[in-house]
Amino acid sequence: MQLKIMPKKKHLSAGRVPLVLFLCQMIGALDVPLDLVQPPTITQQSPKDYIIDPRENIVIQCEAKGKPPPSFSWTRNGTHFDIDKDPLVTMKPGSGTLVINIITEGKAETYEGVYQCTARNERGAAISNNIVVRPSRSPLWTKERLEPITLRNGQSLVLPCRPPIGLPPAIIFWMDNSFQRLPQSERVSQGLNGDLYFSNVLPEDTREDYICYARFNHTQTIQQKQPISLKVISVDELNDTIAANLSDTEFYGAKPSKERPPTFLTPEGNESLKEELRGNVLSLECIAEGLPTPIIYWIKEDGTLPVNRTFYRNFKKTLQITQVTEADSGNYQCIAKNPLGAVHHTIAVTVKAAPYWIAAPQNLVLSPGENGTLICRANGNPKPRIAWLTNGVPIEIAPDDPSRKIDGDTIIFSNVQERLSAVYQCNASNEYGYLLANAFVNVLAEPPRILTSANILYQVIANRPAFLDCAFFGSPLPAIEWFKGTKGSALHEDIYVLHDNGTLEIPVAQKDSTGTYTCVARNKLGMAKNEVHLEIKDPTRIIKQPEHAVVQRGSRVSFDCKLKHDPTLVPTVMWLKDHGELPNEERFSIDKDHLVVTDVSDDDGGTYTCTANTTLDSVSASAVLRVVDVPNPPFDLELTNQLDDSVQLTWTPGDDNNSPITKFIIEYEDAMHEAGVWHHQAEVSGTQTTAQLKLSPYVNYSFRVMAENNIGRSLPSEASEQYLTKAAEPDQNPTAVEGLGTEPDNLVITWKPLNGFESNGPGLQYKVSWRQKDGDDEWTSVVVANVSKYIVSGTPTFVPYLIKVQSLNDVGFAPEPAVVMGHSGEDLPMVAPGNVRVNVVNSTLAEVHWDPVPLKSIRGHLQGYRIYYWKVQSSSKRNRRHIEKKILTFQGSKTHGMLPGLQPYSHYFLNVRVVNGKGEGPASSDRGFHTPEGVPSAPSSLKIVNPTLDSLTLEWDPPSHPNGILTEYTLKYQPINSTHELGPLVDLKIPANKTRWTLKNLNFSTRYKFYFYAQTSVGSGSQITEEAITTVDEGKMAMASRQVDIATQGWFIGLMCAVALLILILLIVCFVRRNKGGKYPVKEKEDAHADPEIQPMKEDDGTFGEYSDAEDHKPLKKGSRTPSDRTVEKENSDDSLVDYGEGVNGQFNEDGSFIGQYSGKKEKEPAEGNESSEAPSPVNAMNSFV
Repeated sequence: MQLKIMPKKKHLSAGRVPLVLFLCQMIGALDVPLDLVQPPTITQQSPKDYIIDPRENIVIQCEAKGKPPPSFSWTRNGTHFDIDKDPLVTMKPGSGTLVINIITEGKAETYEGVYQCTARNERGAAISNNIVVRPSRSPLWTKERLEPITLRNGQSLVLPCRPPIGLPPAIIFWMDNSFQRLPQSERVSQGLNGDLYFSNVLPEDTREDYICYARFNHTQTIQQKQPISLKVISVDELNDTIAANLSDTEFYGAKPSKERPPTFLTPEGNESLKEELRGNVLSLECIAEGLPTPIIYWIKEDGTLPVNRTFYRNFKKTLQITQVTEADSGNYQCIAKNPLGAVHHTIAVTVKAAPYWIAAPQNLVLSPGENGTLICRANGNPKPRIAWLTNGVPIEIAPDDPSRKIDGDTIIFSNVQERLSAVYQCNASNEYGYLLANAFVNVLAEPPRILTSANILYQVIANRPAFLDCAFFGSPLPAIEWFKGTKGSALHEDIYVLHDNGTLEIPVAQKDSTGTYTCVARNKLGMAKNEVHLEIKDPTRIIKQPEHAVVQRGSRVSFDCKLKHDPTLVPTVMWLKDHGELPNEERFSIDKDHLVVTDVSDDDGGTYTCTANTTLDSVSASAVLRVVDVPNPPFDLELTNQLDDSVQLTWTPGDDNNSPITKFIIEYEDAMHEAGVWHHQAEVSGTQTTAQLKLSPYVNYSFRVMAENNIGRSLPSEASEQYLTKAAEPDQNPTAVEGLGTEPDNLVITWKPLNGFESNGPGLQYKVSWRQKDGDDEWTSVVVANVSKYIVSGTPTFVPYLIKVQSLNDVGFAPEPAVVMGHSGEDLPMVAPGNVRVNVVNSTLAEVHWDPVPLKSIRGHLQGYRIYYWKVQSSSKRNRRHIEKKILTFQGSKTHGMLPGLQPYSHYFLNVRVVNGKGEGPASSDRGFHTPEGVPSAPSSLKIVNPTLDSLTLEWDPPSHPNGILTEYTLKYQPINSTHELGPLVDLKIPANKTRWTLKNLNFSTRYKFYFYAQTSVGSGSQITEEAITTVDEGKMAMASRQVDIATQGWFIGLMCAVALLILILLIVCFVRRNKGGKYPVKEKEDAHADPEIQPMKEDDGTFGEYSDAEDHKPLKKGSRTPSDRTVEKENSDDSLVDYGEGVNGQFNEDGSFIGQYSGKKEKEPAEGNESSEAPSPVNAMNSFV
């Protein structure tokens, strides 16, 4: 059921009060039931400006309603129009509509005039607008003789139309004798006045049938002007014509029309005025002449053009603004531009306004004794004047009524009585028009009545608004209440909205909104009620919609459309194509949920829509099918405008197969040089079908074209006809010209030769020229065949040469080539670097300086200097052994460099050589140097043997790299108790010649941690750590045996299992934390008790190292009494140049610094404290428990 939705809403308050609508007794547009007494109301009338067709009868409409039915009368030109006296005029029965019979006799002009209708009954009189009746006119053009027009090419022209004045105004257009519209453009266009404007004329404008037509739509007639003849002649034609009519002694020379800046053909001058009425379309026009054709631009001074209401017509020569308002007043500027200048014109626009309603008076129904008002508010420019009438008579001369008071645009009524019913007219007028509105005041005393039919069933889709109608009437105006259910109370929840017309709105209807609703209307004269019923249905939904598809021809496509709907509603599914029915073909098949199209063709492309309709709702979903393919090949290739260096290629595009062509690819074949090979020539946009192609000399061209769209590229077109261009001298020289010697006494000149396409003619050769750069020799030249190399022999070693290679063919030479510089061949350097000096920076780094080699003795391109260095003797062992020489190269002209990674306390030799492109020069004399002592590496191994109750024996191997003379060893150790706390640290110095040491007076059954490192005079080296346990006392063993006997009891076994499980969990937690980089509490205590004397600095920030059980501890096996015989090996700390460069040829920065970082890794030092970072072992845990 269709529900009427009223836009005006009144929301109920959130309080717990009955849902009652208290309305003011002034009700706008309230319909009084026609069975009640009421004044007349005009329901239909002819327009104010009524243009009639003189070939048909005149019908002037005037319809009205009222109770009793009204009678009608007319005035014409302000006086009573007695229709009974005119046999041609009749009034329709029960109506005020006039019918004037002018078909059989009479003329329409006889009945021109201003008509007004009055509808009257006992309650008042309503009047119509003043209806101005005028017959339409379509006059003929006056006879005139039109002389032919002859103009020079480029002149401007205006062909006048000047149509006859008709009613309504004619529509103007220009056509030829064949009734074909004349083409218009930025150069040629029709103005708003109908004239045809030429910014400049061209020879193709010549014709004898420029005809202006005027179409009068009202009478469906077309009138035409006499044809105008125009001839546009070129300057040569004009001079020939004039010369034929002149004597030999006369002279005349017509000059061509020069290019000129724009000037305006219309409007004239620099400024003009334009006035328009509010609500109309503002049309501003500027048409300019000039050569080249000017372009028109529009701006609004001190403002912007309205975005959604601005339109450009007639090639931007006309600016239109729709629904113009007072805010559109202002200065508008049109600008005409061409390359020679610009011209401006300012149009001052003023927007006036005929009267328009702000609040029109509305019918007023009052009960006796009530008060009310009629309001008539209008606006316009200028401000309209408000005049009141009552029953068609100016209120100033109407009978006096003490219950009304006039206050400008308002009439106030108080304590009205039934005899005072009347129709009031409000007239708002200014110089641009008027508004007339009728509004009655009807004084009635009526009990409530409900106009809506009883027991209407409303069915609404869930979550949509529901509108329950309750049209009512009564005087005084009834109050409306709504109830739900037969025993329900008045609705008071804030989810309801009650409209002024009594309609109850449920903004979002839910399932629980279903039920019976009762509308009750009350006033002081009585009460009326009505019941309606509401059902809520589930919405229809498309749960699987069709999807857009792009397919190629001949394939299959399927569109889905799966529904979910209310079980009580039966949907009807319909498939549409482009909003129409599907083609009646077997290729289209529909089942329950989808549409299938097989063997898809081009015509199948379009929009497919699945629509599901029920009695309450409708849903649809669309998908676009695009049938695509690569374009068909272009065809009809044609060569025109054939010149020596260019040709125009034209083609016809093939079918784009529903995917727009994005570009055309043009290829060429050179049948003379590369027959069968196609090369890319040019690309143009997909909208072009012609291309101007640049050509090279001496090429036998043929062309083909391919089209491309988003799907792919078409097959090539058929080849065009062949076109052979004339030969010419080469326009380019060889590239990549170089001069490099391969031997000390030659110069090899090479270049990249031209290909056949670039040769521009037959007999391609090269002129090769050279001379020494620094000499005064003339150029030596030789002409060679089409090769790419020439060798000059007998040259001095490594001398700069100037070289150039020029192309030539049988026609001539190419432009003068560019000169490049080359060198004759290199030879090995003759002199070694001198004054080699070595500065030892530290034990691993030395700086080398040398004097540069003179450039002339290098005999080639300087590549750099190369240092050979080697260690020949170990200062500590005093024995010589051969060390492989290492090499460092320093690029460019550097005269110093750094040697990193040297072995401390060692003797080195080095020499320096200069390097060019040919190789190395002789070596400088060997220069020796010593590196000072450094700190040693860690001892090679540390083992703990022969543990007893109170002693442990340590054995070690010396450092593999002493880096000097060892002075002593340092041994530090400290006990670790059962809770992994570290005891006091003991420091012991051991002579350097020892490799074994026994510690006595130790505690039995105690774990010790040892820190051991060597020293030279420079300082301490890296340390090595180890742990060991003294043996267990016999008395303790006996006690442990007894405890084992206790442990055979069942309760003790269970307790031990629980403890073991806890220890396992603790080990897992410790392992996880160590992997995450966290510290144990043991480590924090070690850090707090570290021995500052033995802690090395971290390499990066100088902080003390941390004690890490991952590197320093080896947990004992369960039940072990002695440590395992282990040897802790340190990483070899030999410095290697591999860390600093590439193999033996390490690279340096420009300042000679070595690329990389030389650093060694050191064992972390012990930390003095009361805890150990070692994870607790099961043995320690058991000892702690006992």
